[in-house]
Amino acid sequence: MSALTSSSGPASRAGSLAGPRSRSVLPGGCPLWVVQRPGPELVSAKLWIRGGSSYDPMGQRGSHQLLAGLLSRGCGDHSGEALADQVEGLGAGLRCEASEDGLLISLKCAAADASQLLPLLLLLVQKPWLLNDQIDLERQLNLQALQRHREDPFQLAHDRLRQQLYGNGPYGHDPLGVEAELAAIGRDGLSQLATHLGRQGAVLVLAGQPPANLEELLTRDSGPGGWPTQAPLANPSWAPTHQPGSPCQRLAYNEEDTEQLVLMLGAATVPLGHRQGLALRLLHCHLGVGMSSRLFVTMREEHGLAYDVGVHHPARLGAAPFVFHLSSSAERAFEATTELLNEWQRLLEQPLTGDELALARAKFRGQEAMGRQTGSQVADRLALVLGHGLPADFTDRCLGELDRLEPADLLAAARELLASPSLSLCGPALALAEAEKAWQQHPLSV
Repeated sequence: MSALTSSSGPASRAGSLAGPRSRSVLPGGCPLWVVQRPGPELVSAKLWIRGGSSYDPMGQRGSHQLLAGLLSRGCGDHSGEALADQVEGLGAGLRCEASEDGLLISLKCAAADASQLLPLLLLLVQKPWLLNDQIDLERQLNLQALQRHREDPFQLAHDRLRQQLYGNGPYGHDPLGVEAELAAIGRDGLSQLATHLGRQGAVLVLAGQPPANLEELLTRDSGPGGWPTQAPLANPSWAPTHQPGSPCQRLAYNEEDTEQLVLMLGAATVPLGHRQGLALRLLHCHLGVGMSSRLFVTMREEHGLAYDVGVHHPARLGAAPFVFHLSSSAERAFEATTELLNEWQRLLEQPLTGDELALARAKFRGQEAMGRQTGSQVADRLALVLGHGLPADFTDRCLGELDRLEPADLLAAARELLASPSLSLCGPALALAEAEKAWQQHPLSV
């Protein structure tokens, strides 16, 4: 394997905001990206593996989250206890977690200790122990987390909206899974998942000051052929697309004896990298970022309706949700529902003013700058972009395109993607009745 070579062209120039970037391919096919960062002598590593909860097998929802929790409970010649002692004894951090679209293994350590710890990254995915007692322990922790979700009105409303938007599709369940199916997942199923880790693509990103013999360290315990994987591709064939809900699906609720009403108003939209994705991200900044955001000012400051209000628009490989969330007093359920629906309707009827768009652009740029302050943030963002099959300079291209978007472009995106939202409610019976009345009287319900 040849030494790392610097990227050329737009990707190299765009990397100046985060530091010089270089790329190579490890034996087996895993792309390795390195971002050199001056300053504290640290190394942050992110191994992003496609295959999160959207890849859970039928009848085994929750299996990827369960597997992610088990990866650090023993691998190769290291028991879970020995692994923890080695990592924590050096003051390092190691975390394995699953999301809807991937598994992420994160390691942060002092540069002086990187030679001891970096070989663990591929060892975790190639030679996990998956002991039955650890499976039972991790499963119990996930079941307890699901139990806590059932006691949280915000989570109940969110889970119901997820069902409204995606049904039984890949995004239709929490990454933690479904209790009945999680309880039945055994070692055989998890071993099969572990064997296939990386088959849909993976990428390893390091930021900081890694050792010179990096490739040798990473592949030391991987065997002669390395870890079989490839660079993740964009737009996988399974990716969920937007399917407008029928009238019976567009309103749903959970009755809970609480003093608050939680509202989730949302639609399934487009993947990260879609031609209209940047317009939605600017709308997100306008509506939900900071105390000057549209929803905070109108719902909280002007109307006094919100205990909590915001916008949720995560990156996804498939149809990403775009969601308004609001918690308000049960006594003002009708007014809160009406005003939240009015704000959504406003997106479909009124373009942003020039000042509003300028502020949204400034917030977008500020968020991107703040998201590159540390090596861990730089590695995390680059791994996310590459894991979605997008070019390394994707974020910088977005920054370059900001000034080309006009209010009419944002309005067109809203009208195409947000015209038929679904509403999920959680609260006491009287508040639900008032909220339903407000929904039925509003044009968005048609």
